[in-house]
Amino acid sequence: MAIPSPAQLLSTYGLSPKHSFGQNFLCERHFTEKIAELAAFEPGLSVLELGAGLGALTDALLARECQLTVVERDRDLVPVLGEIFAQATASGQLEILEADAKALDFAEVLAARASSQLASGEGSEVPPWVITGNLPYQITGPLLEKTVHLGRRIRRAVYLVQKEVADRLAAGPGTKEYGALSVFVQAQFVVERAFVIKPGAFIPRPRVDSAVVVLRPHKVAVSEETPAFKKAVKSAFGARRKTLRNAWRSLLPSAELEQLAARCGISLDQRGETLSVAQFAQFASGLSALQTDEQP
Repeated sequence: MAIPSPAQLLSTYGLSPKHSFGQNFLCERHFTEKIAELAAFEPGLSVLELGAGLGALTDALLARECQLTVVERDRDLVPVLGEIFAQATASGQLEILEADAKALDFAEVLAARASSQLASGEGSEVPPWVITGNLPYQITGPLLEKTVHLGRRIRRAVYLVQKEVADRLAAGPGTKEYGALSVFVQAQFVVERAFVIKPGAFIPRPRVDSAVVVLRPHKVAVSEETPAFKKAVKSAFGARRKTLRNAWRSLLPSAELEQLAARCGISLDQRGETLSVAQFAQFASGLSALQTDEQP
């Protein structure tokens, strides 16, 4: 049986959404079930949910028989989750952590939960995790960065974000949405914008549309996030109107920059937003090699 709606739970416990936490609770079961289906896409998966809120997605995930760890920073909501899902926590299917996802070491949490599963005799090997959640706008960037650093150590990430962010994540070269975020995420993941959710599906209503994105790791990353890759991408998008000749001028002496760009099939008269992720990766690889050669 489904748990009470977010509106009912807020009324029952005398709570209200906290604007400072960016709380917009998804209240349509249809959408939480669709997100859960994307995240817990096969039985027995281990799932980390960021920002459990009032448990709407948590409930849908538990119904799909996953091993679930949820993170919630709001100390007023953690006891509510504990009461609603007492049976799941008692059985060991659910673990509730009171923590700020932005400050949390995802890899550490996943490793600790995996060790617990192995110690309890749940198998000789714990498969990579899935991460999911409704990401507050003000911390979406840091949480995406943490996800990128996990790379192929997870099966996928399924996030509910502002539609504007989803469009940037999925954008291709030459579009106005394409930027550094697009490149860093697409270097590690295949990005799918799964579906859009209108403001009326939330309490309180946000001012913009939201969308669900699915990030599936490449079998082999297009590029690791090396210092050279980060410099090349950030410099290229630091001033979008600049040509690469000007944007990259601090990375190499002019002659070396010309030679490296030519080897990569890149015109320095281009702008950064016209390069593919693979072209950034190729340039960064060459840049890294040159910088290594210059070291004593």
